[in-house]
Amino acid sequence: MTDKPAFLKEEQQFFSVTRDNAEAVVEPLELGKRVREIRLSQNLTLEEASKLTGLARSTLSKIENEQISPTFTAVNKLVKGLGIDIPQLFTQPKKKSPGSGGRRDITRHGEGKPHPTPTYEHELLATQLSSKKMIPFKTTVRTHSWDEYEDWIRHDGEEFLYVLSGSIMFYTEFYEPIELVTGDSAYYDCEMGHALVSTSQKDAEVLWVTA
Repeated sequence: MTDKPAFLKEEQQFFSVTRDNAEAVVEPLELGKRVREIRLSQNLTLEEASKLTGLARSTLSKIENEQISPTFTAVNKLVKGLGIDIPQLFTQPKKKSPGSGGRRDITRHGEGKPHPTPTYEHELLATQLSSKKMIPFKTTVRTHSWDEYEDWIRHDGEEFLYVLSGSIMFYTEFYEPIELVTGDSAYYDCEMGHALVSTSQKDAEVLWVTA
Protein backbone atom coordinates (compact mmCIF):
# COMPACT_ATOMS: atom_id res chain seq x y z
CA MET A 1 0.00 0.00 0.00
CA THR A 2 1.42 3.38 -0.99
CA ASP A 3 1.70 6.28 1.44
CA LYS A 4 -0.95 8.96 1.27
CA PRO A 5 -0.02 12.32 -0.27
CA ALA A 6 1.47 14.83 2.16
CA PHE A 7 -1.55 17.14 2.06
CA LEU A 8 -3.83 14.29 3.12
CA LYS A 9 -1.59 13.58 6.11
CA GLU A 10 -1.78 17.27 7.02
CA GLU A 11 -5.56 17.15 6.91
CA GLN A 12 -5.58 14.13 9.23
CA GLN A 13 -3.53 16.05 11.77
CA PHE A 14 -6.09 18.85 11.94
CA PHE A 15 -9.40 17.04 11.53
CA SER A 16 -10.99 14.72 14.05
CA VAL A 17 -14.12 14.20 11.96
CA THR A 18 -15.53 11.91 9.29
CA ARG A 19 -18.05 12.46 6.55
CA ASP A 20 -20.66 10.74 8.74
CA ASN A 21 -20.17 13.32 11.48
CA ALA A 22 -20.31 16.55 9.49
CA GLU A 23 -21.03 18.75 12.51
CA ALA A 24 -18.05 17.56 14.58
CA VAL A 25 -15.71 20.34 15.64
CA VAL A 26 -12.46 20.94 13.78
CA GLU A 27 -9.36 21.30 15.93
CA PRO A 28 -7.30 23.84 13.99
CA LEU A 29 -3.94 25.42 14.61
CA GLU A 30 -4.50 29.22 14.63
CA LEU A 31 -7.17 28.72 12.02
CA GLY A 32 -8.78 32.07 12.82
CA LYS A 33 -5.57 33.92 12.03
CA ARG A 34 -5.22 31.99 8.77
CA VAL A 35 -8.82 32.75 7.74
CA ARG A 36 -8.24 36.45 8.35
CA GLU A 37 -4.97 36.39 6.33
CA ILE A 38 -6.72 34.78 3.37
CA ARG A 39 -9.66 37.18 3.56
CA LEU A 40 -7.41 40.24 3.66
CA SER A 41 -5.19 38.87 0.86
CA GLN A 42 -8.33 38.90 -1.32
CA ASN A 43 -9.22 42.44 -0.16
CA LEU A 44 -12.51 41.24 1.29
CA THR A 45 -14.40 42.85 4.14
CA LEU A 46 -16.13 40.66 6.71
CA GLU A 47 -19.44 41.54 5.06
CA GLU A 48 -18.18 40.52 1.60
CA ALA A 49 -16.67 37.29 2.91
CA SER A 50 -19.96 36.56 4.67
CA LYS A 51 -21.86 36.80 1.38
CA LEU A 52 -19.34 34.59 -0.42
CA THR A 53 -19.23 31.87 2.21
CA GLY A 54 -22.81 31.96 3.47
CA LEU A 55 -21.55 32.32 7.04
CA ALA A 56 -22.91 35.08 9.27
CA ARG A 57 -20.64 38.09 9.69
CA SER A 58 -20.64 37.56 13.44
CA THR A 59 -19.63 33.91 12.97
CA LEU A 60 -16.72 34.87 10.74
CA SER A 61 -15.59 37.47 13.24
CA LYS A 62 -15.66 34.94 16.07
CA ILE A 63 -13.71 32.41 13.99
CA GLU A 64 -11.05 34.98 13.10
CA ASN A 65 -10.71 36.02 16.75
CA GLU A 66 -10.41 32.40 17.90
CA GLN A 67 -13.60 32.73 19.93
CA ILE A 68 -15.15 29.64 18.35
CA SER A 69 -13.89 26.63 16.42
CA PRO A 70 -15.65 26.12 13.08
CA THR A 71 -17.60 22.99 12.33
CA PHE A 72 -16.68 20.81 9.39
CA THR A 73 -19.62 22.34 7.50
CA ALA A 74 -18.30 25.85 8.21
CA VAL A 75 -14.86 24.85 6.95
CA ASN A 76 -16.38 23.58 3.69
CA LYS A 77 -18.21 26.91 3.27
CA LEU A 78 -14.98 28.83 3.87
CA VAL A 79 -13.09 26.74 1.33
CA LYS A 80 -15.74 27.07 -1.38
CA GLY A 81 -16.55 30.71 -0.70
CA LEU A 82 -12.93 31.90 -0.64
CA GLY A 83 -11.96 29.76 -3.65
CA ILE A 84 -9.20 27.83 -1.90
CA ASP A 85 -8.54 24.21 -0.98
CA ILE A 86 -8.34 22.61 2.46
CA PRO A 87 -4.52 22.24 2.62
CA GLN A 88 -4.20 25.93 1.74
CA LEU A 89 -6.47 26.83 4.63
CA PHE A 90 -4.57 24.77 7.17
CA THR A 91 -1.03 25.47 5.99
CA GLN A 92 0.79 28.66 6.87
CA PRO A 93 2.42 30.36 3.86
CA LYS A 94 6.16 29.92 3.69
CA LYS A 95 8.00 32.81 5.27
CA LYS A 96 10.85 34.28 3.29
CA SER A 97 14.07 34.81 5.16
CA PRO A 98 15.47 38.37 5.15
CA GLY A 99 17.08 39.19 1.84
CA SER A 100 15.62 36.17 0.04
CA GLY A 101 13.15 38.14 -2.06
CA GLY A 102 13.71 40.55 -4.92
CA ARG A 103 16.79 38.88 -6.38
CA ARG A 104 18.10 40.08 -9.72
CA ASP A 105 21.00 39.30 -12.02
CA ILE A 106 21.79 41.02 -15.31
CA THR A 107 24.09 39.52 -17.93
CA ARG A 108 25.31 41.93 -20.60
CA HIS A 109 25.60 40.76 -24.19
CA GLY A 110 28.65 38.55 -24.57
CA GLU A 111 29.49 38.64 -20.85
CA GLY A 112 28.14 35.22 -19.89
CA LYS A 113 30.46 32.55 -18.51
CA PRO A 114 31.84 30.41 -21.36
CA HIS A 115 31.60 26.64 -21.09
CA PRO A 116 32.71 24.89 -24.30
CA THR A 117 32.15 21.19 -25.04
CA PRO A 118 33.10 19.10 -28.09
CA THR A 119 29.70 19.75 -29.71
CA TYR A 120 28.34 22.89 -28.04
CA GLU A 121 29.72 26.24 -27.01
CA HIS A 122 27.66 27.29 -24.00
CA GLU A 123 27.43 30.76 -22.50
CA LEU A 124 26.06 30.49 -18.96
CA LEU A 125 23.76 33.36 -17.95
CA ALA A 126 22.80 34.81 -14.54
CA THR A 127 25.88 33.25 -12.96
CA GLN A 128 25.95 35.62 -9.96
CA LEU A 129 22.83 34.04 -8.46
CA SER A 130 23.23 30.86 -6.45
CA SER A 131 20.51 28.29 -5.68
CA LYS A 132 18.60 29.15 -8.83
CA LYS A 133 15.46 27.19 -9.71
CA MET A 134 16.30 27.58 -13.40
CA ILE A 135 19.60 27.49 -15.29
CA PRO A 136 19.55 29.74 -18.38
CA PHE A 137 22.26 29.54 -21.02
CA LYS A 138 22.84 30.43 -24.65
CA THR A 139 24.45 27.84 -26.89
CA THR A 140 26.16 27.83 -30.26
CA VAL A 141 25.61 24.40 -31.84
CA ARG A 142 29.00 23.59 -33.39
CA THR A 143 28.24 20.08 -34.60
CA HIS A 144 26.68 19.50 -38.02
CA SER A 145 26.44 15.71 -37.83
CA TRP A 146 24.78 13.21 -35.50
CA ASP A 147 27.87 11.00 -35.89
CA GLU A 148 29.84 13.42 -33.71
CA TYR A 149 27.91 12.25 -30.64
CA GLU A 150 29.10 9.17 -28.76
CA ASP A 151 25.82 8.81 -26.91
CA TRP A 152 22.60 10.62 -25.98
CA ILE A 153 22.78 13.62 -23.68
CA ARG A 154 20.57 13.12 -20.64
CA HIS A 155 20.32 14.67 -17.17
CA ASP A 156 17.80 15.45 -14.45
CA GLY A 157 15.04 18.04 -14.84
CA GLU A 158 13.01 19.55 -17.64
CA GLU A 159 14.22 21.88 -20.35
CA PHE A 160 12.95 24.65 -22.61
CA LEU A 161 14.70 25.24 -25.92
CA TYR A 162 14.30 28.29 -28.17
CA VAL A 163 16.08 28.73 -31.51
CA LEU A 164 17.65 32.20 -31.69
CA SER A 165 19.22 31.93 -35.14
CA GLY A 166 19.82 29.38 -37.85
CA SER A 167 18.17 25.96 -37.83
CA ILE A 168 18.76 22.70 -35.96
CA MET A 169 17.78 19.07 -36.12
CA PHE A 170 16.33 18.18 -32.73
CA TYR A 171 16.99 14.53 -31.87
CA THR A 172 15.10 12.88 -28.99
CA GLU A 173 15.21 9.29 -27.82
CA PHE A 174 11.54 8.40 -28.25
CA TYR A 175 10.54 10.64 -31.18
CA GLU A 176 11.47 11.10 -34.81
CA PRO A 177 14.07 13.86 -35.41
CA ILE A 178 12.47 17.21 -36.18
CA GLU A 179 13.95 20.35 -37.69
CA LEU A 180 13.46 23.59 -35.77
CA VAL A 181 14.13 27.01 -37.28
CA THR A 182 14.52 30.51 -35.87
CA GLY A 183 11.65 31.26 -33.50
CA ASP A 184 10.69 27.61 -32.92
CA SER A 185 10.81 26.15 -29.42
CA ALA A 186 10.51 22.86 -27.56
CA TYR A 187 9.87 21.73 -24.00
CA TYR A 188 10.93 18.25 -22.94
CA ASP A 189 12.04 15.86 -20.23
CA CYS A 190 15.83 15.99 -19.87
CA GLU A 191 16.05 12.38 -18.67
CA MET A 192 15.05 11.42 -22.20
CA GLY A 193 18.09 11.28 -24.46
CA HIS A 194 18.42 14.39 -26.62
CA ALA A 195 20.89 16.18 -28.89
CA LEU A 196 21.09 19.07 -31.35
CA VAL A 197 22.74 19.32 -34.77
CA SER A 198 23.02 22.52 -36.80
CA THR A 199 21.39 22.22 -40.22
CA SER A 200 21.99 25.81 -41.30
CA GLN A 201 25.21 26.78 -43.06
CA LYS A 202 26.16 28.91 -40.08
CA ASP A 203 26.22 27.40 -36.58
CA ALA A 204 22.79 27.77 -35.01
CA GLU A 205 22.29 29.59 -31.71
CA VAL A 206 19.73 28.49 -29.14
CA LEU A 207 18.56 29.61 -25.72
CA TRP A 208 18.18 26.86 -23.15
CA VAL A 209 16.47 27.06 -19.77
CA THR A 210 16.86 24.01 -17.54
CA ALA A 211 14.73 23.52 -14.44
